[in-house]
Amino acid sequence: MREKIHLSVVSHGQGHLVHKLLEDLKSINVADTLHVTLTLNIDEILPFTPISFPFPIEVAINSVPKGFGANHNAAFMRNQKDSAFFCIVNPDIRLNHNPFPALLACIENLNIGLAAPVVVGEDGEIEDSARRFPTPFKILCKAFGLCKGPDYVVRNERVFPDWVGGMFMLFTREVFEELNGFNERYFLYYEDVDLCARLRLLGYELVLCPAAKVVHNAQRSSHKNLKYLKWHFTSMLRFFCSKIFLQIILRRFRTIFVKGG
Repeated sequence: MREKIHLSVVSHGQGHLVHKLLEDLKSINVADTLHVTLTLNIDEILPFTPISFPFPIEVAINSVPKGFGANHNAAFMRNQKDSAFFCIVNPDIRLNHNPFPALLACIENLNIGLAAPVVVGEDGEIEDSARRFPTPFKILCKAFGLCKGPDYVVRNERVFPDWVGGMFMLFTREVFEELNGFNERYFLYYEDVDLCARLRLLGYELVLCPAAKVVHNAQRSSHKNLKYLKWHFTSMLRFFCSKIFLQIILRRFRTIFVKGG
């Protein structure tokens, strides 16, 4: 039977979080549609046995740590033919309900290349996982506390944002392949912005599906560790200096000009 969803999760010594995620997947009864690739980015002993779950789990062990995009690209290559969809999920995601039927319904349209759920915190508040493309002006505006509030208001209707956070993404396999996956020059941060920008430049939409909700226990490493903060800043500069960012800005100006005319 052709498996429908290939799910990729990467652990950075987060076996306890992965265990909770896998238990959630087990509880929502997706065993007949799921194949999991679990990548151990650093050496760790898992607090569970992969074969104890009702869906296949392939464990990949890195000899050298890789970046976010490189890990998920490698996972994608491990299961190229058996799944119609490729799903990226962070270890700190929890599932109280099955988000996949709603996500698959959202991605049925051929113009949709990526579907994402509404992400809420442990307190139930909606996180700003769907945003407009960043610009240097907007970054400075936020840094000075002048730009507040979410970029998109999430209610019951589908939202078509500029980009969505990489903590939970569902792609059609063909679209992820057409994109050549993530740009591996981004070790951490902004790889999701870059990918969504390239997806839009190819003519695809991405959709946030209110009928699908997941819980995010955000780690916020860049707020606590100078190494992560450096990666964040470096990735931000790389994006703003890229041809992709220039193309997005020119496209935005053309759209404004056409509407204005």
